[in-house]
Amino acid sequence: MHNPYVPLLFFLAIGAGFAIFSVGISPITGPRRYNRAKMDAYECGIQPSPQAQGGGRVPIKYFLTAMLFIIFDVESVFLYPFAVAFGGLGLFALVEMVLFILTVFIAYAYVWRRGGLDWD
Repeated sequence: MHNPYVPLLFFLAIGAGFAIFSVGISPITGPRRYNRAKMDAYECGIQPSPQAQGGGRVPIKYFLTAMLFIIFDVESVFLYPFAVAFGGLGLFALVEMVLFILTVFIAYAYVWRRGGLDWD
């Protein structure tokens, strides 16, 4: 009898082997030119300091972008299984999905009206 998990275990073994090989071979093949700049923490080319520039304030548009991504990412996570199983779900599931999409659209309209999609 054929075990259906054999291909999965095979690909997991290949992935683990590639990861172990990559980590193991890098000290051998990589350059060995260490200097102070390479050993410092990397912060986007800016010299690290204990106090952030501008008093540590971050513009709110970064948080709005993250929240928009989460809203529409969650929407797509719920839409894919619905689309796959649509044929066997019936009218109730269709009504529920229309209500879900309407709720997401209301959030989208709110963000649009508040200027969350205006990029400076």
